[in-house]
Amino acid sequence: MFQSNPYLWRLQVLLVKKNHQFVAFLIICIGLLASVQETNAQNRRRVVQLSGIVTDTTGAFLPGVNFYVPKAGRGTSSLNNGFFSMPLLVGDTVLISSVGFQRQVFVVPDDAKEFTSILVEMHTDNIFLKQVVITSLPTEELFKEAVLALNVPLDDTGIDPKNLNAELLALMVRTTPMDGNANYRYYIDQFSNSAGNKFHPLYNPFLNPLNWVKFIKDLKKKKKEQDKVNQKKYISD
Repeated sequence: MFQSNPYLWRLQVLLVKKNHQFVAFLIICIGLLASVQETNAQNRRRVVQLSGIVTDTTGAFLPGVNFYVPKAGRGTSSLNNGFFSMPLLVGDTVLISSVGFQRQVFVVPDDAKEFTSILVEMHTDNIFLKQVVITSLPTEELFKEAVLALNVPLDDTGIDPKNLNAELLALMVRTTPMDGNANYRYYIDQFSNSAGNKFHPLYNPFLNPLNWVKFIKDLKKKKKEQDKVNQKKYISD
């Protein structure tokens, strides 16, 4: 039949070729989709909850230690008891740093468990600066002449009694600012308190009615005591 009609025979051949091309294209698309899904599954990293405690070499808890993931741009800090916790991905690099301590690096291993706990021990970082001599005189010879010209009254102990004056010492205690160590401790205490307070609401003690009731009772009590004292004085007079 088809041989007698060459047009129909050519049409059938053309349809068969197009079907073969469509099937081949469909197979290629399915193969590419499967390979992409397999690649995504291999590249997908697991989420790990990393928790732990931060201490120094003596075992004391360290608050305010920073944990930062550079690639993700996020991090966290340790609390007053040295505890920290943050979600990470397998293979993430965590930078652990704190003022006065050496920086450490922690990489989440591929075989890490879903909930991983670590103990971080921070080592002090001692930096020794070169000696710097500050004088108000331009040359060493003038400085020596000025020191020799001083007339400091010294006793047998070699200490000027004026420096042991009680009023002067009290003034120095009131006006001397905190040193670097005290400022660091104050900042760390404030930072750790702020980090701990963000998990519960703050309240104003002046808005507590129980505090006002106690305050009024104390005022009345003091007033009664004062009235008794005045009454006794009036009777004695």
